[in-house]
Amino acid sequence: MTIGAWVLLASVLLAAAYGGWRVLTDGRVRRAAPVAASVPGDEAQAAPSLLAGTAYADSLGDHRTLLQFSSAFCAPCRATRQVLARVTEAHPGVVHLDVDAEQHLDLVRRLGIMRTPTTLVLDGDGREVARAAGVPRADQVVAALA
Repeated sequence: MTIGAWVLLASVLLAAAYGGWRVLTDGRVRRAAPVAASVPGDEAQAAPSLLAGTAYADSLGDHRTLLQFSSAFCAPCRATRQVLARVTEAHPGVVHLDVDAEQHLDLVRRLGIMRTPTTLVLDGDGREVARAAGVPRADQVVAALA
């Protein structure tokens, strides 16, 4: 085999490995890191809402909020929107907010959104409970609501 054939083979194997990794991790809902518990006698306040000071601050759901970051030409964003719409229809107290990432770059940077679609599950106070990059499965979103 020539060196070119080895380079081609290595490239194909690396691409296949990357594709396999993306299939396994894309859309998986991951729990957020827990907020540090306050020590008795400590005057620490609860973490503020992620949406404080934004146009979405008053749009939180009573129980949970599904905050989706999308972009205009994102096909997976449309699929995510459908999944989240079905979940919110079936669960009272849950609100779905769709944020255009291009129009809210300050919020995107502050929350560490690296790609669209990204969905954050927020509790009733606007703190992050879970996060999914890619199209999440409905059963995983429902589990994150619990």
